[in-house]
Parts: sequence; C-alpha cells; structure tokens
Amino acid sequence: MPDQRLPPLNAVRAFDAAARLGSYVEASKALHVTQPAIGRHVKLLEDWLGIQLFERTSRGVNLTPAGEKYHRKIATALQLIIEAGKEARPKEAERWLRIMVVPGFAKRWLMPRIEAMRHLRPGLKFAIEPNSTFTEVDGKSADLGIVYGLDGQYADSREALICPRVFPICTPQYLASIEPLGGPADLVRHELIHVDDGEWWNLWFAAHDLDIHLNSDMLYVNNDHALSVAESGQGIALANEVLVREELRSGKLVRAVDAQVKLESYRVLTPSAELSADAAWFIQWLKSELEKDFPEALIN
Repeated sequence: MPDQRLPPLNAVRAFDAAARLGSYVEASKALHVTQPAIGRHVKLLEDWLGIQLFERTSRGVNLTPAGEKYHRKIATALQLIIEAGKEARPKEAERWLRIMVVPGFAKRWLMPRIEAMRHLRPGLKFAIEPNSTFTEVDGKSADLGIVYGLDGQYADSREALICPRVFPICTPQYLASIEPLGGPADLVRHELIHVDDGEWWNLWFAAHDLDIHLNSDMLYVNNDHALSVAESGQGIALANEVLVREELRSGKLVRAVDAQVKLESYRVLTPSAELSADAAWFIQWLKSELEKDFPEALIN
C-alpha cells in the first residue's frame, strides 16, 4: 500500500518559509517563531524525508537539488490549501456607501480624508459623486448627500453640520498689486469672482450693512471653480473657511479684508427610508471631524 502519511505540517511551513526567503532568520520573522525553532523544524522534515533540503552558507541557506524539487511540489500544494480556504469561507456582500457631495467640499475637505476613514470602517467602500445641482437623495442613486445652502432650502435635511464663516480671499501677489483695502466697501473697486449673478456677494455685503448690488458678465460653475480662479491670481473670491483652510495655512491664499460673516450651512440630505448602519456611522464621523476642525462654525 502506498505511504499515505502526511509530513509534519509545521515543519513543512518552516521549510517553505526558509526556502522562499533564503534565510532561517527571515523565516523566523515571517512565522513569528525563533530561529532555532526553524532549524529544528527543518531537521525534523529532513529526517522524515531522509534527504538533505538545505546547504548552509555564510549568507543563509541554499536549497539542494532534492530540496528544490520538493519545494516546487509543496509550494503548489500550500497555495491550493490557501485558495481552498478562500473558496470555502462564506462571501460577504460588498458594502458601498454612495454619497453625492458639493464639489468644493468633496475635493478640498472630504477626499483627503477618505483613506483614513476607510481604516475606521473596514470593508466599507465609498462612491463619491461631486454634484452641484442635486436637491434631494432617493436612496437609489445615492445613500446620502452633503449640500451647502441656506436654512430651509432643502426639505430632506436631517443633519445640520456646521455654518462656516465666509470671507474674501485672494493670492498674496494679487493683494500686493492693488490699492490697500480698508474694509468691505473697498472691494467693489476690484475684480470680484462670482459663482452666481452676484447674489452671494450681495448677501455678504448686506451682512456688513452695505447696500451694494453687483452683477457680473463672468460666472463660474461652483465655489471650487471660483477658488481655482482666485488661486491663479485673477481676483478676489468669497470662500467659506472649510474650503480654504489648508491654503490659508500654507500662505497660498490670504484674506483680502478682515471681515467675515456666516451665511450658509453644510447639511446632510437623507432618503426617506431608514438609514443603514454604515450611513449612520458616516454622519456621526462627519459631524465629529467637522466640529473638531471648525469649532467656531458649530450650529447651536
């Protein structure tokens, strides 16, 4: 009858690691055992097989011809065992969280934090869709939405996040190239960058008791686009503090005047259906991170 006995499997694992890594030291690190333990396992396997598997050298170990032949066979067998285990385990359904987000917030605040967020919620995958026109989420195309707007503008808003401060920004070079600005009223003498027909600037001026009504023959698609134009040195844009935090810290942008006001809020839009555990977790994570980054923008 053919010999059906299995070799000592721990010894086979030790031999495989030493063969792949060419060193008892590296094999011991890979298997989290001591170097002498690797040596004992290899000796046990050599005795069981009745052949020499390694030649010892000053730089490590080299497979003998017999050891090389044996390793080719057992490496294939070990890989088959690994693959069989993967196939045998129940497959978990992929978990996706689909989020529509206003573009500036997506690019300048959320996306730089995605990798760290993924480590906090293992197995959860994120689909981020920058979108500046949506007003609701239906649970089909998106699970959540993050918008920036006035109170009462979004009927399905479940969570008010923060109300950031808004102020004019430009590059240091642009600011140095124009006449000194004494206050908000002086801004109208310079190139103001718009994302609408001037209404956002008008609201900002009104909050400073200035009856100024602007129109523009050049409009930009969204706040992120307008900020990119300001970053290229073409004028002064309004920005909320969330979108320009890093640029102000680095000196890439500066505040044009020392004046600010709170105009609009970031909010989470939710579908009518009950939230998934992942969606509820994301909202809590979002609130916590924003409150930590922008404590002065909290909504009481």
